[in-house]
Amino acid sequence: MRTVIVCASVSHGNTRRVADAMARVLGAEVVSPSQADPAELAGADLVGFGSGVFHGRLHPDLTDFAKALPLGRGRAFVFATSGLPEFPPAPFTRPLVRLLRDKGFRVEGSFSCRAFDTWAPFKLVGGIHKQRPDTGDLAAARAFAGRLRDGQGPVS
Repeated sequence: MRTVIVCASVSHGNTRRVADAMARVLGAEVVSPSQADPAELAGADLVGFGSGVFHGRLHPDLTDFAKALPLGRGRAFVFATSGLPEFPPAPFTRPLVRLLRDKGFRVEGSFSCRAFDTWAPFKLVGGIHKQRPDTGDLAAARAFAGRLRDGQGPVS
């Protein structure tokens, strides 16, 4: 199964660590939005899209990349890392999931976990969640990827 993970990890490498954990399970290549080739994604069996959360949204480099993708088909998943918890009625990943579905992707799940965050007020105290993602978070990311790999239907 050919898998590509498009990952915008710009602050502390949190999201890249999660992407790398998933990539090991999926045998995937991890690329940044600027390195990703839409033609290569069209030939992939599964495409992951992930970033850290900035002001309640995924990184604009990732969402701009997804907006520029041509209509197509294929399996996809979305993941995020954030210092703050998700608000369950409005997960961080929902706007990108909707965008990808509008582009013709079959989004098979989303994953998120806490991560080290030094956003404005947290910087004053040295940040929050300094040890995250931790081994438990990375194990959960690998388990999520395993369910995707094994085709166990929609996973969250």
